[in-house]
Amino acid sequence: MGYAQLVIGPAGSGKSTYCSSLHQHCEAIGRSIHIVNLDPAAENFDYPVDVDIRELISLDDVMEELGLGPNGALIYCMEQLEDNLDAWLTEELDNFLDDDYLVFDCPGQIELFSHVPVLKNFVEHLKKKNFNVCSVYLLDSQFITDVTKFISGCMASLSAMIQLELPHVNILSKMDLVTNKKDIEDYLNPEPQILLSELNKRMAPQFVKLNKSLIDLVDQYSMVSFVPLDLRKESSMQYVLAQIDNCIQYGEDADVKVRDIDPEDDDS
Repeated sequence: MGYAQLVIGPAGSGKSTYCSSLHQHCEAIGRSIHIVNLDPAAENFDYPVDVDIRELISLDDVMEELGLGPNGALIYCMEQLEDNLDAWLTEELDNFLDDDYLVFDCPGQIELFSHVPVLKNFVEHLKKKNFNVCSVYLLDSQFITDVTKFISGCMASLSAMIQLELPHVNILSKMDLVTNKKDIEDYLNPEPQILLSELNKRMAPQFVKLNKSLIDLVDQYSMVSFVPLDLRKESSMQYVLAQIDNCIQYGEDADVKVRDIDPEDDDS
């Protein structure tokens, strides 16, 4: 059985930086992971790429040959990936051992993990190849400046959760860049009633029922729980990885133990 993280989130949310930091962390603790680039528009990497979608198709080639814009070309590239799941991807996956741990660095176009079925079919293919898969959704903590943006981020994450039907870990990335962490801490484990009160203050009275429905939805799907990631702290990455490992049941068949660490502790 193999294990896999599907790293998703809006453009600029820090997915590639997360993958790079995760690789450095695993290398430091003597743990093996393999990173797969699924972004046909990627140019430079701060981590070794074991499999690269650009060997199959690249965004620049599609834009030049078909005259498409960046978004249309990216959707075309991902559809080509979908068409080659049984050929190119299977051949690449066959190069790994049964218990290998793969991290897929995905493009940032929201439609790919909200309503376009490409990534969902990709996940189904991984499952058929006996991979335990978890989606890791990154949201830029600097985006969370008020309750309306927090709810917006939750809705996008919920859309991905429903579309992909996977164990799901939400990460507030770039916590090391936040100047006033008190503003962010209020959203790590917020009370639904407090969220509703703040939302009603910012929205017109006619949206009261809609606001309640949104908060109930967020609370029902446990979307109000985010794991903060501060890349200055080794313990923060270790805590995040432990949450993900638990989701995909990594190490249950092996003698792998991960110490439970508070993400706010700094042992670096």
